[in-house]
Amino acid sequence: MAIWHIEETEGFFLSVPLQREITHPSKRLQHLAGRYLLKALYPDFPYELIKIAATRKPFLTNEAYHFSISHCGKYAAVLVSSEYRVGIDIELFSHKVNLVRDKFLNNWEQDLLRNIPGHALPTLDDKYLTAAWSIKEAVYKWDGDGLVDFKEHIHINSISIEDEKGIAHCQFLRDGNIELKVEFIFFDNHCLSWISRLT
Repeated sequence: MAIWHIEETEGFFLSVPLQREITHPSKRLQHLAGRYLLKALYPDFPYELIKIAATRKPFLTNEAYHFSISHCGKYAAVLVSSEYRVGIDIELFSHKVNLVRDKFLNNWEQDLLRNIPGHALPTLDDKYLTAAWSIKEAVYKWDGDGLVDFKEHIHINSISIEDEKGIAHCQFLRDGNIELKVEFIFFDNHCLSWISRLT
């Protein structure tokens, strides 16, 4: 796993091919930084062979590597494995997530977020709601099929946080009942969540 704080201009990433037309400068920079990180982690990573699924998930047809890319603002993050399916997500703390919480969290999960051991709060906090969204987004990317209802198919059963790091135990319920462990960290008003294997 790697994360990149993007401070460079586009010229820094000239060695990385732009695989699709991206007109927005910051989106193009994020795209290039993510692919640059793939090579930083695995010098033989064949990023010229990356395909984009209908769900917008990037993949390699031969699955020589399982990988996930996320970006938000000035950060790009990647997670790569030669063995396991993976998912990664980075989000900036935002009050907007509070406005849609009922669309992706059931009542039990909202109570869980109000009562995180050592972090109990009388009202739902933007930081922890953003974490819940990021956790579910990482599971969504791990699955990769796109046919996922965050509220119905991804349940957060427990969350623990210590020193700005956390673990969420989740259930993925679309195709049976798969138990997943999602790790996450808080930094610079962001939450980074990732999943690299089953529990």
